[in-house]
Amino acid sequence: MPTSPSSILALDVGTVRIGIAVVSLVSRLPHPLTTLPNDDNFTDRLKQIVADEAVGTVVVGLPRGLNGQETSQTTLVREFVAALANHIDMPMPFQDEALSSNRAKTELAARGRDYVKGEVDALAATYILEDYLAANEV
Repeated sequence: MPTSPSSILALDVGTVRIGIAVVSLVSRLPHPLTTLPNDDNFTDRLKQIVADEAVGTVVVGLPRGLNGQETSQTTLVREFVAALANHIDMPMPFQDEALSSNRAKTELAARGRDYVKGEVDALAATYILEDYLAANEV
């Protein structure tokens, strides 16, 4: 018998990597989960995470220019989600990801240690998820 959805994922989609964060609907404390390559295996890996984490919604960060206008990256993310929707049947709402990567870089730098780009992506996904939770009754 399938498990009832008990968590939400967020994706910070980049052309090379995709940061992933998760939140339990019980604890409501989002945290970075992992970063995966944006390659041909991503969908299968995401399906496994969705099953393992009992995910009911996948929030996707939507990039925009600083002026709020859509950019070429916005188009790429919209196309990515349209393709993903052919393989994963659940809500995939967009959430503005304004400056989430910059916030992540600032936080990681404040920790006083070196970090890798994958950590930035997963932490940026966490900020996207926090913003989604703050803006929606979940």
